[in-house]
Amino acid sequence: QQNQNLVPTGIPGLDATLRGGLPKNRVYLLEGDPGVGKTTLALQFLLEGKRRGEKVLLVSLAETPDELSSVSDSHGWQLEGIDVLNLAPSQYGQEEEYSILQPSEIELSDTIKKIIAEVDRIKPTRVVLDSLSEIRLLAQNPLRYRRQILALKQNFSGKATVLLLDDRTSEGHDLTLQSLVHGVIELQKFSPTFGKARRKLQVVKLRGVSFQAGFHDFNIEKGGLEVYPRLVAADYQKPHKKERCPTGVKALDDLIGGGLDRGTTCLIMGPAGTGKSSLCALHAVTAAERGDKVVIFTFDEGTETLLDRAAALKMDLRPHIKNANIKLQQIDPTEMSPGEFMWHVRNTVEVFGAQMVIIDSLTGYLDAMPESQFLTIQMHEMLTYLNQQGILTILTMAQHGFVGGAMNTPADISYLADTVLLTRYFESEGAIHKAISVIKKRSGKHEKTIREYELGPDRIEVGPALKDFQGVLTGVPVFKGSSDEMLNKEKNELR
Repeated sequence: QQNQNLVPTGIPGLDATLRGGLPKNRVYLLEGDPGVGKTTLALQFLLEGKRRGEKVLLVSLAETPDELSSVSDSHGWQLEGIDVLNLAPSQYGQEEEYSILQPSEIELSDTIKKIIAEVDRIKPTRVVLDSLSEIRLLAQNPLRYRRQILALKQNFSGKATVLLLDDRTSEGHDLTLQSLVHGVIELQKFSPTFGKARRKLQVVKLRGVSFQAGFHDFNIEKGGLEVYPRLVAADYQKPHKKERCPTGVKALDDLIGGGLDRGTTCLIMGPAGTGKSSLCALHAVTAAERGDKVVIFTFDEGTETLLDRAAALKMDLRPHIKNANIKLQQIDPTEMSPGEFMWHVRNTVEVFGAQMVIIDSLTGYLDAMPESQFLTIQMHEMLTYLNQQGILTILTMAQHGFVGGAMNTPADISYLADTVLLTRYFESEGAIHKAISVIKKRSGKHEKTIREYELGPDRIEVGPALKDFQGVLTGVPVFKGSSDEMLNKEKNELR
Protein backbone atom coordinates (compact mmCIF):
# COMPACT_ATOMS: atom_id res chain seq x y z
CA GLN A 1 0.00 0.00 0.00
CA GLN A 2 1.30 3.44 -1.00
CA ASN A 3 2.49 5.61 1.90
CA GLN A 4 0.41 8.81 1.76
CA ASN A 5 3.39 10.87 2.90
CA LEU A 6 5.48 9.74 -0.09
CA VAL A 7 5.24 11.04 -3.64
CA PRO A 8 5.97 8.39 -6.32
CA THR A 9 8.24 9.60 -9.12
CA GLY A 10 6.58 7.48 -11.80
CA ILE A 11 9.84 5.52 -12.32
CA PRO A 12 9.46 2.09 -10.64
CA GLY A 13 13.19 1.46 -10.24
CA LEU A 14 13.80 4.89 -8.72
CA ASP A 15 10.82 4.51 -6.37
CA ALA A 16 12.26 1.16 -5.23
CA THR A 17 15.56 2.90 -4.50
CA LEU A 18 13.71 5.61 -2.55
CA ARG A 19 11.67 2.97 -0.66
CA GLY A 20 8.42 4.22 -2.17
CA GLY A 21 9.02 7.78 -3.32
CA LEU A 22 9.97 11.27 -2.15
CA PRO A 23 8.58 12.70 1.13
CA LYS A 24 5.87 15.14 0.04
CA ASN A 25 5.98 18.94 0.21
CA ARG A 26 9.76 19.12 0.29
CA VAL A 27 12.37 20.62 -2.07
CA TYR A 28 14.82 18.29 -3.86
CA LEU A 29 17.87 18.83 -6.04
CA LEU A 30 18.34 16.82 -9.22
CA GLU A 31 21.86 17.40 -10.52
CA GLY A 32 23.97 16.11 -13.38
CA ASP A 33 25.89 17.18 -16.45
CA PRO A 34 24.02 18.31 -19.59
CA GLY A 35 22.46 15.42 -21.53
CA VAL A 36 22.37 12.96 -18.65
CA GLY A 37 18.55 12.77 -18.46
CA LYS A 38 17.45 15.32 -15.83
CA THR A 39 14.66 16.88 -17.92
CA THR A 40 13.35 13.45 -18.90
CA LEU A 41 13.19 12.36 -15.26
CA ALA A 42 11.51 15.63 -14.27
CA LEU A 43 8.85 15.25 -16.98
CA GLN A 44 8.13 11.70 -15.81
CA PHE A 45 7.70 13.07 -12.29
CA LEU A 46 5.15 15.62 -13.55
CA LEU A 47 3.34 13.12 -15.78
CA GLU A 48 2.91 10.78 -12.80
CA GLY A 49 1.31 13.66 -10.92
CA LYS A 50 -0.99 14.37 -13.87
CA ARG A 51 -1.93 10.68 -14.01
CA ARG A 52 -2.93 10.87 -10.36
CA GLY A 53 -5.12 13.91 -10.96
CA GLU A 54 -2.77 16.43 -9.35
CA LYS A 55 -2.01 19.98 -10.50
CA VAL A 56 1.59 20.18 -11.74
CA LEU A 57 3.80 23.05 -12.91
CA LEU A 58 6.93 23.14 -15.05
CA VAL A 59 9.00 26.34 -14.79
CA SER A 60 11.32 26.37 -17.80
CA LEU A 61 14.23 28.78 -17.57
CA ALA A 62 16.36 27.13 -20.26
CA GLU A 63 14.18 25.01 -22.58
CA THR A 64 11.99 26.72 -25.16
CA PRO A 65 8.47 25.36 -25.88
CA ASP A 66 9.76 23.75 -29.10
CA GLU A 67 12.57 21.99 -27.21
CA LEU A 68 10.15 20.70 -24.57
CA SER A 69 7.83 19.43 -27.31
CA SER A 70 10.75 17.67 -28.96
CA VAL A 71 11.62 15.83 -25.72
CA SER A 72 8.02 14.82 -25.04
CA ASP A 73 7.39 13.70 -28.64
CA SER A 74 10.50 11.50 -28.60
CA HIS A 75 8.95 9.53 -25.72
CA GLY A 76 5.39 9.59 -27.01
CA TRP A 77 4.18 11.82 -24.18
CA GLN A 78 1.38 14.37 -24.20
CA LEU A 79 2.09 17.47 -22.10
CA GLU A 80 -1.54 18.63 -22.06
CA GLY A 81 -2.57 19.02 -18.44
CA ILE A 82 0.88 20.19 -17.36
CA ASP A 83 1.03 23.95 -16.70
CA VAL A 84 4.19 25.44 -18.20
CA LEU A 85 5.69 28.79 -17.19
CA ASN A 86 8.25 29.56 -19.86
CA LEU A 87 10.93 32.00 -18.76
CA ALA A 88 13.56 31.07 -21.33
CA PRO A 89 16.17 33.77 -22.16
CA SER A 90 13.97 35.30 -24.85
CA GLN A 91 11.47 36.22 -22.09
CA TYR A 92 13.78 38.04 -19.72
CA GLY A 93 16.96 38.84 -21.62
CA GLN A 94 16.03 41.96 -23.62
CA GLU A 95 18.60 44.69 -23.69
CA GLU A 96 17.24 47.60 -21.61
CA GLU A 97 18.79 50.63 -20.00
CA TYR A 98 18.64 51.00 -16.21
CA SER A 99 19.98 54.12 -14.56
CA ILE A 100 20.50 53.01 -10.96
CA LEU A 101 20.18 49.21 -10.63
CA GLN A 102 22.13 46.60 -12.61
CA PRO A 103 20.03 44.83 -15.30
CA SER A 104 20.78 41.43 -13.74
CA GLU A 105 19.26 42.55 -10.43
CA ILE A 106 16.04 43.63 -12.15
CA GLU A 107 15.89 40.41 -14.19
CA LEU A 108 16.52 38.11 -11.20
CA SER A 109 13.93 39.84 -9.03
CA ASP A 110 11.46 39.76 -11.90
CA THR A 111 12.03 36.06 -12.53
CA ILE A 112 11.59 35.01 -8.89
CA LYS A 113 8.41 37.11 -8.59
CA LYS A 114 6.92 35.49 -11.70
CA ILE A 115 7.66 32.00 -10.36
CA ILE A 116 6.12 32.72 -6.95
CA ALA A 117 3.07 34.40 -8.51
CA GLU A 118 2.41 31.43 -10.81
CA VAL A 119 2.73 28.95 -7.94
CA ASP A 120 0.28 31.00 -5.84
CA ARG A 121 -2.15 31.17 -8.77
CA ILE A 122 -2.12 27.49 -9.79
CA LYS A 123 -1.43 25.94 -6.37
CA PRO A 124 0.33 22.86 -7.83
CA THR A 125 1.31 19.82 -5.74
CA ARG A 126 4.34 19.11 -7.96
CA VAL A 127 6.76 21.71 -9.34
CA VAL A 128 9.85 21.34 -11.54
CA LEU A 129 12.26 24.26 -11.97
CA ASP A 130 14.55 23.73 -14.98
CA SER A 131 17.21 24.92 -14.42
CA LEU A 132 19.03 26.69 -11.60
CA SER A 133 21.95 27.59 -13.86
CA GLU A 134 20.00 30.57 -15.20
CA ILE A 135 19.27 31.84 -11.67
CA ARG A 136 22.93 31.40 -10.75
CA LEU A 137 23.99 33.49 -13.76
CA LEU A 138 21.53 36.25 -12.89
CA ALA A 139 22.56 36.28 -9.21
CA GLN A 140 26.23 36.83 -10.18
CA ASN A 141 27.50 36.16 -6.64
CA PRO A 142 27.04 33.21 -4.25
CA LEU A 143 25.37 35.24 -1.49
CA ARG A 144 22.54 36.57 -3.67
CA TYR A 145 22.15 33.13 -5.23
CA ARG A 146 21.77 31.46 -1.82
CA ARG A 147 19.25 34.10 -0.70
CA GLN A 148 17.10 33.56 -3.78
CA ILE A 149 17.13 29.77 -3.36
CA LEU A 150 16.15 30.19 0.30
CA ALA A 151 13.32 32.51 -0.75
CA LEU A 152 12.03 29.90 -3.20
CA LYS A 153 12.35 27.13 -0.63
CA GLN A 154 10.40 29.12 1.97
CA ASN A 155 7.67 29.93 -0.54
CA PHE A 156 7.33 26.25 -1.56
CA SER A 157 7.48 24.96 2.02
CA GLY A 158 4.45 22.83 2.83
CA LYS A 159 2.79 23.59 -0.50
CA ALA A 160 4.36 21.33 -3.13
CA THR A 161 6.98 18.67 -3.85
CA VAL A 162 9.64 20.48 -5.86
CA LEU A 163 12.48 19.29 -8.11
CA LEU A 164 15.23 21.84 -8.75
CA LEU A 165 17.37 20.88 -11.74
CA ASP A 166 21.03 21.87 -11.87
CA ASP A 167 23.37 21.08 -14.78
CA ARG A 168 26.52 21.96 -12.80
CA THR A 169 27.89 24.23 -15.53
CA SER A 170 29.26 26.74 -13.01
CA GLU A 171 32.94 26.67 -12.14
CA GLY A 172 33.72 24.16 -9.43
CA HIS A 173 31.20 21.98 -7.62
CA ASP A 174 29.01 24.21 -5.47
CA LEU A 175 27.69 22.35 -2.41
CA THR A 176 25.49 25.27 -1.34
CA LEU A 177 22.40 23.75 -2.89
CA GLN A 178 22.95 20.35 -1.31
CA SER A 179 22.96 21.90 2.15
CA LEU A 180 19.68 23.76 1.55
CA VAL A 181 17.45 21.07 0.07
CA HIS A 182 15.75 18.06 1.66
CA GLY A 183 17.28 15.52 -0.70
CA VAL A 184 19.76 15.20 -3.58
CA ILE A 185 19.71 12.83 -6.55
CA GLU A 186 22.80 12.81 -8.76
CA LEU A 187 22.86 11.53 -12.37
CA GLN A 188 26.10 10.58 -14.13
CA LYS A 189 27.05 9.57 -17.66
CA PHE A 190 30.31 8.06 -18.93
CA SER A 191 31.48 6.46 -22.15
CA PRO A 192 33.57 3.26 -22.07
CA THR A 193 36.29 2.65 -24.65
CA PHE A 194 33.88 0.42 -26.58
CA GLY A 195 30.10 0.15 -26.48
CA LYS A 196 27.30 2.57 -25.72
CA ALA A 197 27.38 5.25 -23.04
CA ARG A 198 26.55 4.08 -19.52
CA ARG A 199 24.42 6.03 -17.07
CA LYS A 200 24.09 5.69 -13.32
CA LEU A 201 22.43 7.59 -10.48
CA GLN A 202 22.72 7.78 -6.73
CA VAL A 203 20.67 9.29 -3.94
CA VAL A 204 23.26 11.49 -2.24
CA LYS A 205 20.98 12.37 0.67
CA LEU A 206 17.35 12.07 1.67
CA ARG A 207 16.45 13.28 5.14
CA GLY A 208 14.39 10.93 7.26
CA VAL A 209 14.34 8.06 4.72
CA SER A 210 16.32 4.81 4.73
CA PHE A 211 17.01 4.85 0.98
CA GLN A 212 19.12 2.35 -0.95
CA ALA A 213 22.54 3.96 -1.12
CA GLY A 214 25.14 3.52 -3.84
CA PHE A 215 25.06 3.82 -7.61
CA HIS A 216 22.27 2.30 -9.71
CA ASP A 217 22.49 1.86 -13.48
CA PHE A 218 19.80 3.39 -15.68
CA ASN A 219 18.94 3.82 -19.36
CA ILE A 220 16.94 6.40 -21.28
CA GLU A 221 14.49 4.44 -23.41
CA LYS A 222 11.44 5.49 -25.41
CA GLY A 223 8.99 6.17 -22.61
CA GLY A 224 11.50 7.58 -20.15
CA LEU A 225 14.12 6.46 -17.67
CA GLU A 226 14.47 2.82 -16.67
CA VAL A 227 16.35 2.53 -13.39
CA TYR A 228 17.90 -0.76 -12.27
CA PRO A 229 18.32 -0.74 -8.47
CA ARG A 230 21.49 -2.34 -7.21
CA LEU A 231 20.81 -5.90 -6.09
CA VAL A 232 21.35 -6.49 -2.36
CA ALA A 233 20.97 -10.23 -1.74
CA ALA A 234 20.41 -9.80 2.02
CA ASP A 235 17.07 -8.07 1.28
CA TYR A 236 15.68 -11.17 -0.47
CA GLN A 237 15.66 -14.28 1.68
CA LYS A 238 13.10 -16.97 1.04
CA PRO A 239 12.73 -20.49 2.45
CA HIS A 240 12.89 -23.14 -0.28
CA LYS A 241 12.64 -26.88 -0.63
CA LYS A 242 15.87 -28.87 -0.77
CA GLU A 243 15.63 -31.01 -3.89
CA ARG A 244 18.01 -32.72 -6.29
CA CYS A 245 17.67 -32.23 -10.05
CA PRO A 246 18.91 -35.25 -12.04
CA THR A 247 19.91 -34.95 -15.70
CA GLY A 248 18.32 -38.21 -16.83
CA VAL A 249 21.71 -39.59 -17.92
CA LYS A 250 22.48 -42.20 -15.23
CA ALA A 251 26.26 -42.24 -15.62
CA LEU A 252 26.41 -38.43 -15.44
CA ASP A 253 24.14 -38.39 -12.38
CA ASP A 254 26.37 -41.00 -10.73
CA LEU A 255 29.39 -38.79 -11.41
CA ILE A 256 27.85 -35.69 -9.79
CA GLY A 257 26.25 -37.52 -6.88
CA GLY A 258 22.70 -37.96 -8.14
CA GLY A 259 22.24 -34.52 -9.71
CA LEU A 260 22.59 -30.83 -8.91
CA ASP A 261 20.72 -29.33 -5.96
CA ARG A 262 18.24 -26.45 -5.98
CA GLY A 263 19.58 -23.34 -4.30
CA THR A 264 23.13 -24.01 -5.48
CA THR A 265 25.42 -22.79 -8.28
CA CYS A 266 27.22 -25.06 -10.73
CA LEU A 267 30.16 -23.83 -12.81
CA ILE A 268 31.11 -25.78 -15.95
CA MET A 269 34.66 -24.99 -17.06
CA GLY A 270 36.71 -26.14 -20.02
CA PRO A 271 38.20 -25.15 -23.37
CA ALA A 272 36.03 -24.24 -26.35
CA GLY A 273 34.15 -27.12 -27.95
CA THR A 274 34.17 -29.52 -25.01
CA GLY A 275 30.37 -29.49 -24.70
CA LYS A 276 29.67 -26.96 -21.94
CA SER A 277 26.64 -25.48 -23.75
CA SER A 278 25.34 -28.96 -24.55
CA LEU A 279 25.50 -29.90 -20.87
CA CYS A 280 23.47 -26.77 -20.14
CA ALA A 281 20.92 -27.75 -22.80
CA LEU A 282 20.64 -31.21 -21.23
CA HIS A 283 19.86 -29.74 -17.83
CA ALA A 284 17.39 -27.27 -19.37
CA VAL A 285 15.43 -29.87 -21.37
CA THR A 286 15.31 -32.34 -18.48
CA ALA A 287 14.06 -29.61 -16.14
CA ALA A 288 11.41 -28.47 -18.65
CA GLU A 289 10.24 -32.08 -19.13
CA ARG A 290 9.50 -32.32 -15.41
CA GLY A 291 7.61 -29.00 -15.52
CA ASP A 292 10.24 -26.55 -14.22
CA LYS A 293 10.65 -23.11 -15.75
CA VAL A 294 14.11 -22.42 -17.15
CA VAL A 295 15.77 -19.22 -18.38
CA ILE A 296 18.86 -19.35 -20.60
CA PHE A 297 20.97 -16.21 -21.09
CA THR A 298 23.36 -16.68 -23.98
CA PHE A 299 26.24 -14.27 -24.57
CA ASP A 300 28.50 -16.03 -27.07
CA GLU A 301 26.21 -17.98 -29.38
CA GLY A 302 23.29 -16.97 -31.58
CA THR A 303 19.93 -18.32 -30.47
CA GLU A 304 19.23 -20.09 -33.77
CA THR A 305 22.62 -21.82 -33.70
CA LEU A 306 22.01 -22.97 -30.14
CA LEU A 307 18.51 -24.22 -30.96
CA ASP A 308 19.64 -26.13 -34.07
CA ARG A 309 22.58 -27.75 -32.29
CA ALA A 310 20.47 -28.82 -29.32
CA ALA A 311 17.79 -30.24 -31.62
CA ALA A 312 20.45 -32.29 -33.48
CA LEU A 313 21.35 -33.91 -30.14
CA LYS A 314 17.66 -34.75 -29.49
CA MET A 315 17.41 -31.98 -26.89
CA ASP A 316 15.00 -29.75 -28.81
CA LEU A 317 14.35 -26.55 -26.87
CA ARG A 318 11.74 -25.15 -29.28
CA PRO A 319 8.67 -27.06 -27.98
CA HIS A 320 9.49 -26.01 -24.42
CA ILE A 321 9.97 -22.39 -25.52
CA LYS A 322 6.59 -22.55 -27.24
CA ASN A 323 4.82 -23.81 -24.10
CA ALA A 324 6.67 -21.19 -21.98
CA ASN A 325 8.70 -23.62 -19.87
CA ILE A 326 11.97 -22.32 -21.35
CA LYS A 327 12.85 -18.69 -22.02
CA LEU A 328 15.88 -18.07 -24.24
CA GLN A 329 17.38 -14.58 -24.25
CA GLN A 330 20.44 -13.46 -26.19
CA ILE A 331 22.45 -10.73 -24.44
CA ASP A 332 24.71 -8.20 -26.12
CA PRO A 333 27.03 -7.20 -23.26
CA THR A 334 28.36 -4.14 -25.11
CA GLU A 335 24.81 -2.71 -25.02
CA MET A 336 23.91 -3.76 -21.49
CA SER A 337 25.38 -2.58 -18.20
CA PRO A 338 26.00 -5.03 -15.32
CA GLY A 339 23.19 -3.47 -13.31
CA GLU A 340 20.72 -3.91 -16.16
CA PHE A 341 21.71 -7.57 -16.58
CA MET A 342 21.20 -8.21 -12.86
CA TRP A 343 17.75 -6.61 -13.16
CA HIS A 344 16.86 -8.96 -16.04
CA VAL A 345 17.97 -11.97 -14.00
CA ARG A 346 15.88 -10.83 -11.04
CA ASN A 347 12.82 -10.33 -13.28
CA THR A 348 13.10 -13.89 -14.58
CA VAL A 349 12.69 -15.11 -11.01
CA GLU A 350 10.01 -12.70 -9.79
CA VAL A 351 7.97 -12.34 -12.99
CA PHE A 352 8.65 -15.44 -15.11
CA GLY A 353 8.97 -17.74 -12.08
CA ALA A 354 12.24 -19.38 -13.16
CA GLN A 355 13.45 -22.38 -11.17
CA MET A 356 16.67 -22.78 -13.14
CA VAL A 357 18.87 -19.99 -14.54
CA ILE A 358 21.61 -20.75 -17.08
CA ILE A 359 24.25 -18.16 -18.07
CA ASP A 360 26.29 -19.22 -21.11
CA SER A 361 28.89 -17.93 -20.81
CA LEU A 362 30.56 -15.71 -18.26
CA THR A 363 33.61 -15.41 -20.51
CA GLY A 364 31.87 -13.16 -23.01
CA TYR A 365 30.26 -11.18 -20.21
CA LEU A 366 33.53 -10.50 -18.41
CA ASP A 367 35.56 -9.86 -21.57
CA ALA A 368 33.04 -7.34 -22.87
CA MET A 369 33.16 -5.22 -19.70
CA PRO A 370 36.85 -4.85 -18.82
CA GLU A 371 36.27 -1.31 -17.52
CA SER A 372 33.44 -2.29 -15.17
CA GLN A 373 34.82 -2.41 -11.65
CA PHE A 374 33.60 -4.82 -9.02
CA LEU A 375 32.03 -7.14 -11.61
CA THR A 376 32.92 -10.20 -9.51
CA ILE A 377 31.28 -8.65 -6.43
CA GLN A 378 28.11 -8.00 -8.43
CA MET A 379 28.20 -11.61 -9.62
CA HIS A 380 28.52 -12.75 -6.00
CA GLU A 381 25.41 -10.73 -5.03
CA MET A 382 23.44 -12.17 -7.95
CA LEU A 383 24.39 -15.79 -7.21
CA THR A 384 23.64 -15.34 -3.51
CA TYR A 385 20.23 -13.91 -4.40
CA LEU A 386 19.46 -16.83 -6.73
CA ASN A 387 20.59 -19.39 -4.16
CA GLN A 388 18.36 -17.78 -1.50
CA GLN A 389 15.40 -18.04 -3.89
CA GLY A 390 15.97 -21.79 -4.33
CA ILE A 391 17.11 -21.41 -7.94
CA LEU A 392 19.53 -23.87 -9.52
CA THR A 393 22.06 -21.70 -11.36
CA ILE A 394 24.38 -23.10 -14.03
CA LEU A 395 27.26 -21.01 -15.39
CA THR A 396 29.76 -21.83 -18.10
CA MET A 397 33.21 -20.37 -18.50
CA ALA A 398 35.56 -21.02 -21.41
CA GLN A 399 39.22 -21.42 -20.63
CA HIS A 400 41.66 -19.84 -23.07
CA GLY A 401 43.58 -22.37 -25.13
CA PHE A 402 42.80 -26.00 -25.77
CA VAL A 403 45.50 -27.95 -23.94
CA GLY A 404 48.56 -27.35 -21.83
CA GLY A 405 49.57 -25.24 -18.88
CA ALA A 406 48.68 -21.99 -20.67
CA MET A 407 44.96 -22.62 -20.08
CA ASN A 408 43.42 -19.94 -17.88
CA THR A 409 40.16 -18.15 -17.21
CA PRO A 410 39.38 -14.41 -17.51
CA ALA A 411 38.43 -14.34 -13.81
CA ASP A 412 38.58 -16.81 -10.95
CA ILE A 413 35.00 -17.21 -9.77
CA SER A 414 35.22 -20.92 -8.95
CA TYR A 415 35.01 -20.01 -5.25
CA LEU A 416 31.48 -18.67 -5.88
CA ALA A 417 30.25 -22.02 -7.20
CA ASP A 418 28.97 -24.89 -5.05
CA THR A 419 29.72 -27.43 -7.78
CA VAL A 420 32.49 -27.28 -10.38
CA LEU A 421 32.47 -29.54 -13.45
CA LEU A 422 35.66 -29.69 -15.48
CA THR A 423 35.61 -30.68 -19.15
CA ARG A 424 38.79 -31.58 -21.01
CA TYR A 425 40.16 -32.94 -24.27
CA PHE A 426 42.44 -35.96 -24.15
CA GLU A 427 44.21 -38.06 -26.75
CA SER A 428 44.19 -41.84 -27.00
CA GLU A 429 45.55 -43.98 -29.82
CA GLY A 430 45.60 -41.06 -32.27
CA ALA A 431 42.04 -39.84 -31.58
CA ILE A 432 40.71 -36.83 -29.62
CA HIS A 433 38.19 -37.56 -26.87
CA LYS A 434 36.32 -35.55 -24.26
CA ALA A 435 36.50 -36.12 -20.50
CA ILE A 436 34.41 -34.78 -17.62
CA SER A 437 35.07 -34.74 -13.89
CA VAL A 438 33.74 -33.09 -10.73
CA ILE A 439 36.26 -30.94 -8.90
CA LYS A 440 34.04 -30.06 -5.94
CA LYS A 441 30.48 -30.29 -4.69
CA ARG A 442 29.58 -28.58 -1.42
CA SER A 443 26.07 -30.00 -1.17
CA GLY A 444 26.94 -33.70 -1.16
CA LYS A 445 29.22 -36.51 -2.25
CA HIS A 446 30.42 -37.02 -5.81
CA GLU A 447 32.68 -39.34 -7.74
CA LYS A 448 36.35 -38.44 -7.79
CA THR A 449 36.89 -40.27 -11.06
CA ILE A 450 37.11 -39.07 -14.67
CA ARG A 451 34.64 -40.26 -17.26
CA GLU A 452 34.73 -40.02 -21.03
CA TYR A 453 31.67 -38.56 -22.68
CA GLU A 454 30.39 -37.85 -26.18
CA LEU A 455 27.75 -35.58 -27.63
CA GLY A 456 24.99 -37.45 -29.43
CA PRO A 457 23.52 -39.06 -31.30
CA ASP A 458 21.00 -39.42 -28.46
CA ARG A 459 21.65 -36.47 -26.16
CA ILE A 460 24.84 -37.14 -24.21
CA GLU A 461 26.57 -40.47 -23.65
CA VAL A 462 28.79 -40.86 -20.60
CA GLY A 463 31.08 -43.83 -20.24
CA PRO A 464 32.27 -45.74 -17.17
CA ALA A 465 34.90 -44.32 -14.83
CA LEU A 466 38.35 -44.33 -16.41
CA LYS A 467 40.80 -45.20 -13.68
CA ASP A 468 44.02 -44.99 -15.67
CA PHE A 469 44.10 -41.20 -16.10
CA GLN A 470 46.90 -38.85 -15.14
CA GLY A 471 47.28 -35.07 -15.36
CA VAL A 472 43.67 -33.93 -15.73
CA LEU A 473 44.33 -30.85 -13.55
CA THR A 474 47.33 -29.80 -15.67
CA GLY A 475 45.13 -29.41 -18.72
CA VAL A 476 46.78 -32.35 -20.53
CA PRO A 477 45.09 -35.55 -19.30
CA VAL A 478 46.92 -38.73 -20.28
CA PHE A 479 44.98 -42.01 -20.53
CA LYS A 480 47.16 -45.06 -20.00
CA GLY A 481 44.44 -47.69 -19.90
CA SER A 482 43.07 -50.01 -22.53
CA SER A 483 40.87 -48.84 -25.40
CA ASP A 484 38.39 -51.51 -24.30
CA GLU A 485 37.33 -49.11 -21.54
CA MET A 486 36.54 -46.32 -24.04
CA LEU A 487 33.20 -45.33 -25.57
CA ASN A 488 32.49 -46.46 -29.16
CA LYS A 489 34.99 -49.31 -29.04
CA GLU A 490 33.79 -50.67 -32.41
CA LYS A 491 34.17 -47.28 -34.08
CA ASN A 492 37.68 -46.92 -32.68
CA GLU A 493 38.64 -50.32 -34.06
CA LEU A 494 37.52 -49.25 -37.57
CA ARG A 495 39.77 -46.21 -37.37
